[in-house]
Amino acid sequence: MLPSIDDLVGRCVAGDGGRRTLTLDPRFQGLPDTAHGGSVLAVFDALAAATGPREIQGVYRRRVPLGVPLALAVRRDGDGARFELADGRATLVDGRVERAAKVVTEAARLVGTAYPLPVSYGCFACGTTNEIGLRIALEFDERAVAGEWAPREPLRTDAGTVATAGLTTLLDEAAFWLGALATGEAGMTTELRVSLHRPAVFGTRLTVSGLRARVRPRADDPRYWQTETAVHDDRGALIASGRITFVAVRGVAKRLATGMLAMNPADVVRRVFPIYV
Repeated sequence: MLPSIDDLVGRCVAGDGGRRTLTLDPRFQGLPDTAHGGSVLAVFDALAAATGPREIQGVYRRRVPLGVPLALAVRRDGDGARFELADGRATLVDGRVERAAKVVTEAARLVGTAYPLPVSYGCFACGTTNEIGLRIALEFDERAVAGEWAPREPLRTDAGTVATAGLTTLLDEAAFWLGALATGEAGMTTELRVSLHRPAVFGTRLTVSGLRARVRPRADDPRYWQTETAVHDDRGALIASGRITFVAVRGVAKRLATGMLAMNPADVVRRVFPIYV
């Protein structure tokens, strides 16, 4: 029997108090050999132990490796907590959890011809063979990136809701593809602000979406693109929303596209990375 995602997140953390060690399970992969941004936010949320509407923030300064013990500093701060994840040489992620949910984004529906976005084998979000993963299949048209998702059993919490890791990962994954479609390049999400507005009851279908028209380059550095994403339940209630920054890194898409061609039709990869396929 597979462990729940919440149990697995807990097993990744050792120690207590202000100094912990985080060793992320390799199944929390995003890009190859790198943790999915949504999984790191879920760790912060679990350690903060906050309930009700809240915002989870993460500023990713470097790649977060998998299966490697990392130093995690935890500092309680009023109604929330601050985090610093480091590898002994440099800070990888600065994080924060606050008892607030400030970010609100409207739902985006696909209205034109929808095209599938590429998937992988091992990704925690879209991986087709990741036994604990979400296995989300996103699509896009000229208006939006979106996908419907029915959470699988590992994503059920003891309270009968959808695990935080599922929501943060959906928002982060949609933001990555919004950025990739805007730039034709791959890269990474660097600044994540996710608001959890209300619990999602396990067993309901969820929709993650983001409007392409809301994707904008940052004025001071056009490599960085601001995105807005949201998760709604099957009644249209807003469950979670995010403002997530994508940074385009020239050349990364060539390596990523080459790997994706092993599991995706060429036209699927070409629609996102046309100059590399």
